[in-house]
Amino acid sequence: MAGLKSVVSLSSRATLLFIMLAVLTRAVQSQPQNQGCSAQLSNLNVCAPFVVPGANTTPSRECCGALQAVDNDCICSTLRISARLPSQCNIPAATCNG
Repeated sequence: MAGLKSVVSLSSRATLLFIMLAVLTRAVQSQPQNQGCSAQLSNLNVCAPFVVPGANTTPSRECCGALQAVDNDCICSTLRISARLPSQCNIPAATCNG
């Protein structure tokens, strides 16, 4: 039963990751100068299995290639947008340990 719970939990987290990536891609697309950025972020879908909490595998070559292809300004812009989302949704900001 515990194994099933962890699989469901992992599946839920992966789904949440995909939703966040879609939301961030959409937010970046809304800014005309970032049309190329949204395409770069879309290519990061191949990295989803490696960023789910509890994943114990190293990123694939495809993931590393997609990440390397993302422009630094695109990454920074995306992080700024994602950092604003909690306050815009009237929820507390996420805090992370370590």
